Amino acid sequence: MYNSKIIGLGKYVPNNVVTNDDLSKFMDTNDDWITERTGIKERRWVEKGSGDTTATMGVKAAKVAIERAGIDKDDIDFIIFATLSPDMYFPGPGVQVQHALDIKTVGALDVRNQCSGFVYALSVADNFIKTGMYKNILVIGSELHSHGLDKTTRGRGVTVIFGDGAGAAILSREEDTSKGILSTHLHSQGEHAEELVLIAPGMGKRWVNDIIAENDPNDESYFPYMNGQFVFKNAVVRFSEVIMEGLSQNNLDNESIDMLIPHQANLRIAQFIQRKFGLSDDQVYNNIMRYGNTTAASIPIALTEAWEEGKLKEGDNVVLAAFGSGFTWGSAIIKW
Repeated sequence: MYNSKIIGLGKYVPNNVVTNDDLSKFMDTNDDWITERTGIKERRWVEKGSGDTTATMGVKAAKVAIERAGIDKDDIDFIIFATLSPDMYFPGPGVQVQHALDIKTVGALDVRNQCSGFVYALSVADNFIKTGMYKNILVIGSELHSHGLDKTTRGRGVTVIFGDGAGAAILSREEDTSKGILSTHLHSQGEHAEELVLIAPGMGKRWVNDIIAENDPNDESYFPYMNGQFVFKNAVVRFSEVIMEGLSQNNLDNESIDMLIPHQANLRIAQFIQRKFGLSDDQVYNNIMRYGNTTAASIPIALTEAWEEGKLKEGDNVVLAAFGSGFTWGSAIIKW
């Protein structure tokens, strides 16, 4: 058995910065309202015609991660791509990355677990490496939300939250099992699937034929829906549980956490968890104020920035945790 270790990180975010004041120009909202409820001050949205897509942003982040890992692209044995916003309904963006990077015909897997997607993808990669099946795996989280949001007052409760961007990590085989990813923990509770949901298009309820036939300009089924208060209440409980699960399995306690990087869902959730675990500002990394919620991309973007800023040191206990649509949630405990 081996462990897997992150040896390279990269990120990419669009150049176009959209502030809360910018949003107030086309919907009934304002900076104070958004900041108070979410902690978000600005986000990045892809501009039409820029060429940025979920796949291409993932490729850009991947190139940085590969270079920093000090490996050749052909050293990559497998690709895992986490997203809720693929360029095409099918195929998924994993194969687009394989083609764009001109990597030999390795396998490419797509993970559709929304906000917890990167943690799920990391867990899959970790277990592939632990069994000896692969040596170097490229894991990407990338999202393009902005083109599918309801940019009217009707949709402001969701639209103000989400941003675009991508993050990537190279996981590599580590023979010292005291280093790297120590454990991952995954959960789901499908009874609440429709509390945070995008219904259409879908085979079950609102397929393309229905939308075209009805041609209803007021059909909201193809915009994301979120029961914000319900999601918040569940998130703070599940975040705490899955972090404690990871710490307990590795005989660690709250004081053992050197860096917590939560999914950037809402700054108020992160602050609640920080207080619950008694962590200082230096022990929790948040960047939601700059990027909004980039779902599957949020943890790899934050992880990359924390590393770039010198906040991750060898031997640190790093905790990743996420909660989101599904409901699905998970954590990863890493010895850096």
